[in-house]
Amino acid sequence: MLEHLIPAWMLIPFVVMLLCIAVLPLIPHVGEWWEENLHKLYVSLILGVPVGIWLCFNGMSHELEHQMIYDYVPFILLLMALFVTTGGICIRGDLKATPTTNTIILAIGWVLASFMGTTGAAMLLIRLLIATISQRKYKVHTVMFFIAIVANCGGLLSPLGDPPLFLLFQKGTPFMWWMQNMLPEWFATGALLLLIYFLIDTYYYKKEPTVNLMADVRESTKLQVSGLINIVWLLCVICSTMFINSTYIPAMGEHDAPWYLKLLREWAFIAIIGLSWLTTPRETRVKNNYSWTPILEVACVFLGIFATMTPALMFLQQNPLPVTAPWQFVYCTGALSAFLDNAPTAMVFHATATTLPADAATAVAGIAPEFMKAISMGAVFFGALTYIGNGPNFMVKSIAEQEGIDMPSFFGYMIKFSLIILLPVYIIVQLLFI
Repeated sequence: MLEHLIPAWMLIPFVVMLLCIAVLPLIPHVGEWWEENLHKLYVSLILGVPVGIWLCFNGMSHELEHQMIYDYVPFILLLMALFVTTGGICIRGDLKATPTTNTIILAIGWVLASFMGTTGAAMLLIRLLIATISQRKYKVHTVMFFIAIVANCGGLLSPLGDPPLFLLFQKGTPFMWWMQNMLPEWFATGALLLLIYFLIDTYYYKKEPTVNLMADVRESTKLQVSGLINIVWLLCVICSTMFINSTYIPAMGEHDAPWYLKLLREWAFIAIIGLSWLTTPRETRVKNNYSWTPILEVACVFLGIFATMTPALMFLQQNPLPVTAPWQFVYCTGALSAFLDNAPTAMVFHATATTLPADAATAVAGIAPEFMKAISMGAVFFGALTYIGNGPNFMVKSIAEQEGIDMPSFFGYMIKFSLIILLPVYIIVQLLFI
């Protein structure tokens, strides 16, 4: 039982922070203001600082310290390490855009997402995919499936794959747990979506004007890859995440261990970021249109999320949500992940699951395995239902629009794609496995 009772009104800053993320980008003029990372930082500080002060004055500074130093800092540095290393690998080319070629690109991204993160895999392959389909008339469906398969569903097999899984890893879930326990859900979802995409793209390929198909063949070029040194640094990120922790270095987990020892893995991430930056030729990142803006956006937004989430998680442990069955965790986690953000949503429902009975011998991060599977599936898969469910979604949409692809609106994406294709697939997988 928590010593300090949290009043319900302390959830307001957290709810407001999530609503800002979900709603502000959609409001004319306000959305333009929100695009500036400095403005996101202002909102995070305005909402987060009063929460921090309230916690400190009410004897809960330890909870705030743990959340910001030992959860937020590792979270941001892992994302930054993945972002910098994958951003240094440049793949260029214009392949013949047949349904088979396009499906293979999506399948490669689907597999890579669990090992280099959904953001890393999406940023690595999206420009190659757009160049490949550039001569095609019908290409919007390809980008939408890319968002679903590569930027979301592919990241289910490791804490590197998607931010909510890394936060659950921070709570004590073993690194290999998802690989060992959720391979059927990952495979079934990916295989179904790839099959559906192949059939749809085959249909549109047959409708392509002959002049477009001739241009596709005439303008095709070979693949060119540069910045391969970053594969080494990416492996270093993976190994650091797996092995620099209290399981292999017990001193890191001691209660009185100094902060710099507890953050040993994060020091490794900083070193890897520096080495990747120094060893990657500048022209490689220029060709990749590399920018710090996306990762700075994540840092600014999640500063507010983690600060305001602290009392919210404590409140939910004291006042659990009326969610008790695994299937309920799938859809409740999924619904909030689609319209808010999947990382804090996973934390909310993990806190809820800790209040339910769990066999100590089989518990994962303090909750029953079936709840961990349900929360993971809901957070990772359902983030694809809207543009705002997961960070890479909007990034892919923005890049596609910069290249002249007329992407659907926020609700158009849902009506034309996610509600009629993704949601039925998710329901089938849930009925089969959870």
